[in-house]
Amino acid sequence: MTNYLLAGGGTAGHVNPLLSLADAIMAEDAGNRVWALGTREGLEASLVPARGYQLLTVDRLPFPRKMSAYALSFPLRLVRAINQAKSYIRENHIDVVVGFGGYASAPAYLAAKSLGVPIVVHEANALPGWANKLGAKSAKAVGVTFKSTQIDGATFVGMPLRKEIEDITDGGDVESARIGFGLDPDTVTLLVTGGSLGAKRINETIDASRKVLSAAGIQVLHIMGGRSDLPEVREKDYIRIAYCDRMDLAILASDFAVSRAGSSTVSEFAAVGLPAVYVPYPVGNGEQMLNVADLVAAGGGVMVLDAEFTADYVAENLVPIISNSRLLKDMASKAKKAGVADGTERLLSLVKGVL
Repeated sequence: MTNYLLAGGGTAGHVNPLLSLADAIMAEDAGNRVWALGTREGLEASLVPARGYQLLTVDRLPFPRKMSAYALSFPLRLVRAINQAKSYIRENHIDVVVGFGGYASAPAYLAAKSLGVPIVVHEANALPGWANKLGAKSAKAVGVTFKSTQIDGATFVGMPLRKEIEDITDGGDVESARIGFGLDPDTVTLLVTGGSLGAKRINETIDASRKVLSAAGIQVLHIMGGRSDLPEVREKDYIRIAYCDRMDLAILASDFAVSRAGSSTVSEFAAVGLPAVYVPYPVGNGEQMLNVADLVAAGGGVMVLDAEFTADYVAENLVPIISNSRLLKDMASKAKKAGVADGTERLLSLVKGVL
């Protein structure tokens, strides 16, 4: 029996791999015990208890970027969070701390280091966050999703995938998946998604390209995301919905995709062998461009800047790719070859290796 503390959260990119590892730990030995460490504000507050794991919390402490009253109080707040994490580690006799980044990870790493508890870090993005860079300095092992990630002690393990995605990495019933969305089972299918919140550029460009895509014989499953003002549509070759709770089936139903380049999306598409045009989020530190760099270099995807993803691009570049069955098959093969289907198993092996 081993006691694990899995730290991380804030976004689905941190929470989902945490939960995938938790499930693998318990599937291997029901005598193991798993706790998650997060904040009250992140997605972990709902997702972790819903999966049946106990969530322990520390205060949400963004790293201060400029001088302010908060910046002056940050050191004391961090000490309090570290002490809280120490108490959790002691009370639950934790044998190893595994961190995934996010606000809860830094206190967990510092607490574990001070108590002599081994640390394992998993970095989901090609551009490491500050918490994981901190944790890597004292970690016994560091797993990364992308080979190009620059972080101390990196071992390439890929992304721990959701079970429903793992289940389709070797194929599935494409016809039933398409019919389930109201699509024709025999027509080449384009999946469009900008993530749970949506992507304005992608949504508007695809909406403006509906006639071009239809004329090319391409049917579209368009998942808008929660913040789009576009109405839902159900037509013969164009289905547009606000939200999809079965992304595994959406991926299975599709031959090609247009998407942002979040680490989970890139990893899931590659593992299944779904080639895509990736439109990285244009705001922030540019991590999405780096997330897709390895896959694009391998030939399993194409990257286009947000400002360049226009109706003209769809007509002149996207449609010719999807209409070329030989190219589509080749890109799918290269995507799958570059992808990792057993990231959860690889990360679990890395963790067990420090015990």
